[in-house]
Amino acid sequence: MNKILSIRIGNITKMKIFILLIAVISVLFYSCTKEKIKPTVNTQITSAEIPDQESWNSTVFFSDSGKTRAILYAGNLKVFSKRKETLLEQNLKIDFYNENEIKTTTLTSKRGRVDERTNDLYAIDSVVAKNDSGVVIRTDEMMWRNNDQKIVSEKFVTIDTPTEKIEGYGFESDQHLRYYVIYNITYVTNLDTM
Repeated sequence: MNKILSIRIGNITKMKIFILLIAVISVLFYSCTKEKIKPTVNTQITSAEIPDQESWNSTVFFSDSGKTRAILYAGNLKVFSKRKETLLEQNLKIDFYNENEIKTTTLTSKRGRVDERTNDLYAIDSVVAKNDSGVVIRTDEMMWRNNDQKIVSEKFVTIDTPTEKIEGYGFESDQHLRYYVIYNITYVTNLDTM
C-alpha cells in the first residue's frame, strides 16, 4: 500500500511540475508576441529646437598662425547648423591673448551666442571684462566683433580703472581693453581725489 501511495504522489508531483512548466512557457510566448510598447514622443518640439551638436564643460581654442588668440569655456555649448548659430550657456568665459600668447583680458557672462555668419560673439547677462592693467568693464550685453576684433556694447556700461570710474551708454574698445571710448558719458570720477 505504501508503494502504491508513493507512486501516485510521485506522479502527482511530476504532473504539477509539468503543468507549471507549460504555464510559464505559455506566458512567455504570449508576452513576446504582444505589441511592443513605444515611448511617448513630444510633438511640441520642432527639429529647429534640437541642436545638431551639443557639448558639456566645453573648452574651445582659437589660434592664428599657430598662436593661441583666445580660449572659450562654456558649461553647455549647442550648435544649430541651419540657423548658423551657437548658443553658449551655463557660465561663459573667454580668455584673450596678445601676439606673445600672454593672457591680457578675461570676459565672463552667464550666457552667450555666436553668429556663425560673421563669427561675432555676444556675451549676455552679467557681463564683466577685466584686463591685466586693472580695467574692469561691467554691462548687460557685449559683443566681440570678429572683423575688427573689437569689443562693443550699446547698453549701459561701467568702467573701473585704478584711477577713475566712468559710466555711460555705448562703448567700444580693442579686445585688450587698452583703448576704449564711451559714447554717452553719464558719470565720471577721479579716484585719486576721493
